[in-house]
Amino acid sequence: MKITILLADDHPVVRDGLRLVIDAQSDLEVIGEVDNGLDAVHHATTACPHVIVMDITMPKLNGIEATRQILETCPDSRVIVLSMHASTKHVLWSLQAGAMGYLLKGSASSEVITAIRSVTNGRRYLSRKVAEQIGKDQLHQLEKKEIDNPLAPLSPREREVLQLVVEGKSSAEIAKLLYLSTKTVETYRYRLMQMLN
Repeated sequence: MKITILLADDHPVVRDGLRLVIDAQSDLEVIGEVDNGLDAVHHATTACPHVIVMDITMPKLNGIEATRQILETCPDSRVIVLSMHASTKHVLWSLQAGAMGYLLKGSASSEVITAIRSVTNGRRYLSRKVAEQIGKDQLHQLEKKEIDNPLAPLSPREREVLQLVVEGKSSAEIAKLLYLSTKTVETYRYRLMQMLN
């Protein structure tokens, strides 16, 4: 049985190129082409293809909302977004709408075929550039959280003292455990109180 595919893009040259690449595969079949989001919803909910290759920026209805509507009627269909938008927000909006894959329009034709086969088998597929961008954005968020973390400026010794204070240890007990003088522990406690308010 062939994997059936609907192409949804408002640029005929993109659809024509995709059709050529897909039709060259013996296990894949393009069953329709549409140039706007409303027609994508109508055609997909009528035919329930295995895969819809969907642009985001289309007339009448954007690809993200079209994806959401299609998957309400055809939950077994898989959507791959093929877009020029590389931002993490577009990727996340697409995935939240139910898309299983996200490719950039600059992707190699072989990657489109790989993505179609991957999502048909229930696996997500993100193009390398998209995955790298998401990774960079996530790393930036983690770095920002570290900067916002009130414990970030503490030295390892200050963290040790803080942990023992939180555990309810007295200054004398902490001094004994860390091989410090009680006076040094008191100084650490005072500085921690100042730093952490």
